[in-house]
Parts: sequence; C-alpha cells; structure tokens
Amino acid sequence: MADIISRDGTWSFDGDTVRIVPGSKVHPVRQDLGELAVPLAAVAGAAFEPDRKGGRLRLRLRAGACPVLRAADGRLKDGADPYQLTVEKDRTGVAEYLVDEIRNALLIEQVPDGPVDRFLLPGPSVPVSGGGGDGTASFDGETVRLTWNWKADESKTGSGAVTLALAEVTGVRWMPAIGLENGSLRFDRGGTASAAPPKFDPYSLDLWGLSKREYTAVLVAAAVLVRMPASAAPLEAAPPEAAPPGDDHDALLRRLRELGDLYEAGILTDEEFATAKRAVLKRL
Repeated sequence: MADIISRDGTWSFDGDTVRIVPGSKVHPVRQDLGELAVPLAAVAGAAFEPDRKGGRLRLRLRAGACPVLRAADGRLKDGADPYQLTVEKDRTGVAEYLVDEIRNALLIEQVPDGPVDRFLLPGPSVPVSGGGGDGTASFDGETVRLTWNWKADESKTGSGAVTLALAEVTGVRWMPAIGLENGSLRFDRGGTASAAPPKFDPYSLDLWGLSKREYTAVLVAAAVLVRMPASAAPLEAAPPEAAPPGDDHDALLRRLRELGDLYEAGILTDEEFATAKRAVLKRL
C-alpha cells in the first residue's frame, strides 16, 4: 500500500485501485464529486511535477474512462481537476514513491494507455445539481430539471421550470465561461443541437463564470452522459483486460522473462528493468 496525505486530499494505491479522497477546502467540483476509486485498468500514467513549494501529483486516465473528463473535454481548471493533488514540500518523496508504484503496476499488468470504448468509472452519484448564471440544473437519474432564477430572461421564466426525461436527451454539452464569453450547459433533444443562444434556449443554462459553484454544472453533464442509453452499460460488463493474474506464480515467471527480453532488446533502461523486476519479485 502506498499513500500520501496532504491538505489538498489523500491518495492511496493498493496495486489495483487508486483511491482519491478530496480535502475539506478544495474546489466545489472536487468536493461534490467526493471519493473516487480509480481501477488500474483506467489509468494511463502518473507523474509528479516538483516546484518551490512542493509540487503537483497528476494521474492521467485513458481517454473515455471517466465521464467527468469526457464532459469537461479538457476545460477543467487545475483546481477543479479531481486527478490532481497539490503536494507540500515535506511530502515530495512520498509522492515520487506513489508514482513509481503506479507506473510499476501499469508495466507489470501491461495496461495499455490508449482510449477505451466505454466508461470505466461510474461518474457522479445522483441526485446531483449544479450551475448558476440564470438557473440550476438537477438530475435524479431519470429526469433532468432546469429551474430559473431572477436573472433569467423572460423567455425562460415565462414558461416555468423545464423537465426532460433521460430518454429524451440525445446529447449534453458543457462549456465554462472563458474570459468575457459566457459558458453554458446544453441538453439536446431529437438528435439536433439548438442554434439559439443559451440565454434564450429553455434547454440550456447560461453560465456567467461569477463563482466556482457554476463549475458544478459539469457534474450534471457527466451524470447524464454516463446514464444515456448509448453509454450506460453496467460497469461489470466491461471486457476484461488481457493481463496475467497478480498471484499466478507461472504468470509472474513469464513476466520476468518478458522483462528480460525487453531489457536485452534495449527497450527498457537499466533503472526501468531493475524497478520492474523488483516489483514482480515482491509478488512471487
């Protein structure tokens, strides 16, 4: 077991799962998302980036594995990213050790770093709500509800709250406010995207970027995305990764031979070969 505890949160790794627990004063997106259990099969890599104050720990997931990252599409700020951890100066050694353990496990289990064809994490739990600007979006697992506040345009408030059954939703798109440009949370119906500005679209929130809480709209998008018919197959139905069982003696011996072949071929450096070999021997 490798773990690191900081003011920003706690990360631990038991060889199969990276468990992430956010700190008490982190970005609202991380607070609302809560504890995450990331299977090794969803991980593409890990890195520690040192700086004067300590550094930053980053977990890189395989494309398509996490519904929150899919919904965010690379637009999450560092503080809102659940797969980053700020590390204090006296914890840098532990952070580097954690990274080594994750990398060794990925190498031993031969986990590919390419994209996956379905979600490997369950996404935000429901009910979930988020947003701001001119209203709030909520989702209970079956129905999306958009309620308007006093700042919403009359074209929205005049018709009252909007409800959408999950079966009606054919797409969901989140865009944060960037600079002077407003953001939005849009729900598509009938396979078509509305051309109306979010301010006037009754199936969109208009996000102004006036508070961090507006970012929580991405959690609503992720919760809907993972439960839409095209992407809602049970997690346990995912095809198994082609990797040898961790406790199989013969499989570990084969892995040692494979590592030796990679080393002889010059693919692994001296340090990489020694580290991977130690990790395998520990499991024999």
